[in-house]
Amino acid sequence: MSIVPAGTPCWTDLATPDLDDARRFYPELFGWTGRIAPEPEAGGYTLFLRHGRAVAGAGPPAIPEQVPIWSVYIATDDADLVAGRVEQAGGQLVVPPFDVFDRGRMAVFSDPAGATVSVWQPMTMPGGEVFGVPGAMSWTELVTPDPEGAKTFYELVFGWQPDDQPTGSAGHTGWRLGSRIVAGMTAPLGDFPADSPAYWSVYFGVADVDAAAARAAALGGAILVPPRDVPAGRCTALRDPQGALFHVITPP
Repeated sequence: MSIVPAGTPCWTDLATPDLDDARRFYPELFGWTGRIAPEPEAGGYTLFLRHGRAVAGAGPPAIPEQVPIWSVYIATDDADLVAGRVEQAGGQLVVPPFDVFDRGRMAVFSDPAGATVSVWQPMTMPGGEVFGVPGAMSWTELVTPDPEGAKTFYELVFGWQPDDQPTGSAGHTGWRLGSRIVAGMTAPLGDFPADSPAYWSVYFGVADVDAAAARAAALGGAILVPPRDVPAGRCTALRDPQGALFHVITPP
């Protein structure tokens, strides 16, 4: 059973061509330890742990040409039901529902603007075991050139209601599930290529954004957007040594 309600981001993992370097870079950046899955078919898939509790994962790319990417997983009670909703709402099933050993059942789909997201129906593996603290996933956000289309799609698939809050950030929407804001949506920055697909971004909590950015650069990563203050706190966009995009954030 997931520790977060169905319809809530519950897990994130990295697909990377250099798993050994990911096992070096992220533990040195976030203080994680790694636990490698014992099954040979898992390809060395690694659980990253914070104080013994699962916070993220990393594995080899599904196909050789896949770019390094952090993926977002949404908790569900029924991955097959969600897959049907995706197709009815105009999305595309990238990977139909399948069982991941005895850990859970998952599927991968893309929304009409091309943003890829996964669902996780937990069995023995609940997903993340801690959120919203330094070293754990603290926020997820959809970056899309078609926010109106996204509002229709994600309401049909997950029951999310768009909440255009007056945060002072132009074009920012919260995704509301019941009484909680579970994720966000924003329009791309001005230099976003017109033909680029939408994407989901992952934010990890840190105690000091500026120190984390400097540390990432020292470890072989790159600072894509320098640390800056936003209504949600102080954040920065980074790339790991293989080019995977991720963010770190310190709440205000």
